[in-house]
Amino acid sequence: MRIGEKPEIARLPLFRDMGEAQRDTILAGAYLQVFPPQLTLFEKGQDADFLHVLVDGLVELFVEGAGRDTTMRIVEPVESYILAAVVTDTPYLMSARTLASSRILLVPASGLREAVRHDAALMQATMHELAHGYRDLVRALTDMKVRQSAERLGNHLLEESARKGGQWEFELKGEKRLIASLLGMTPENLSRAFGTLRKHGVSLDGSRVRIEDLESLERYARPDPVPPDLR
Repeated sequence: MRIGEKPEIARLPLFRDMGEAQRDTILAGAYLQVFPPQLTLFEKGQDADFLHVLVDGLVELFVEGAGRDTTMRIVEPVESYILAAVVTDTPYLMSARTLASSRILLVPASGLREAVRHDAALMQATMHELAHGYRDLVRALTDMKVRQSAERLGNHLLEESARKGGQWEFELKGEKRLIASLLGMTPENLSRAFGTLRKHGVSLDGSRVRIEDLESLERYARPDPVPPDLR
């Protein structure tokens, strides 16, 4: 890593509160690289040799099965992934690829595990990220079990609006095919779901969503009483 990049990386949530000497030791073996779109970063079953931290860009976590890919998560900056495999020194349970040109920090896993044992601030930040990952998983499972496809889409749009500070108009995060896979739908089902949501105050122009009747959408999608975690 170049000297000029270290101050930016030191401000990342996972590293900003830890001891400077310990952080310098971790970052001495780290790499900050730019990857092109649609590049596979690692595959399910590979050893977790590095912690990946997305600094800029967009990354898809996915699994393969029955001849097709299923999107498990879309990672936005600034966030690490897949921290659990790094901490437990176990193989990845998902594959990852870039969706756009992405700047990613690769931190050697062995050095990170050693630092976690000795730096209380890093340990706390690691626990915080793992806890958020668990809560995201619970939300995703709950969504799949208690909502029909159009309701899942409506709830997804409400959560995206909340993450963007309550904006009522925004771009979809990724292609429609990707959103459909993330929500457990086919692209055809996604189109039908958007058609259903038109009756509940949602319009779509290309990839741009506009929530025109928030109360109607909330009545239909039944959002969780506990709002999504904002990091």
